[in-house]
Amino acid sequence: MRVTLFLACALALLCTATASAQDGRGKPVRPAPPAPRWPDGTINLGAVPGQAGLWEGAEPLATNPKNYETVSGRPRPGLVDLDLVPLQPWAKALLDERHARFLADEPYTRCKPSPAARAFGTAYGVELLNIPGDRIYLFQTGGAHSYRVIYMDGRTHPATVSPSAFGHSIGWWEGDTLVIDTVAIDESAWVERWAMPHTSRLHTIERVTRLDFNTLKYELTVDDPGAYTAPWTSGYTKQWIANQETFEYVCQENNYGPQMMVGFEGGEARASTVVP
Repeated sequence: MRVTLFLACALALLCTATASAQDGRGKPVRPAPPAPRWPDGTINLGAVPGQAGLWEGAEPLATNPKNYETVSGRPRPGLVDLDLVPLQPWAKALLDERHARFLADEPYTRCKPSPAARAFGTAYGVELLNIPGDRIYLFQTGGAHSYRVIYMDGRTHPATVSPSAFGHSIGWWEGDTLVIDTVAIDESAWVERWAMPHTSRLHTIERVTRLDFNTLKYELTVDDPGAYTAPWTSGYTKQWIANQETFEYVCQENNYGPQMMVGFEGGEARASTVVP
């Protein structure tokens, strides 16, 4: 009896281990290769020479019960719950208003550049180019089809800098993690797709880690005493899509896209295509 029980348990464990190493079609799942590196040892955040690929995917920074976008009937989940985000009352009211309008006011849908988590979450994929040197570029396919610059030459932020949608970014490596420090993000842009507010006092710290060849961990710390009572942190992961290239994306401010430009009423697209 004991021998039979032992063999049965061993067989069950073997079946479990085998199943965990297979995909849904029973084929073996190979672990992702390690993150590639440049000759100087730093992590390559983009494609290896001779290959192509883009990073895709993004999730809300916070799970908002008023989010009209749902997954399996529930609000699209974020890394943290909204009640853990230290919003000031006016900022919470603005967030609720934006969601009541189904995010129809997002500047991104009007071809405006976007910073922080929204930049990394641009539609149709983003490309990180960090060839060893004094700058890193984040190229965005969708939206404004623009790019961010992260200065890696040891400079500090200027004493005075004109606010802009991307702000002014400096960066450095902490081990294999790229740290991006950004100030001077103006209030015309949204820091993420799901409408978290900010003011001109916003200071962000982004931490970008290529966990393996196929996975990019993105972490954002928001420090904005104008809209929050304390700094807070969230993020998401992005997946590597091989053999993809950025392409010409023309964003026209008068595109006929009512579901993106003016939102919905009662589940139906608004009749008017006139947008602010």
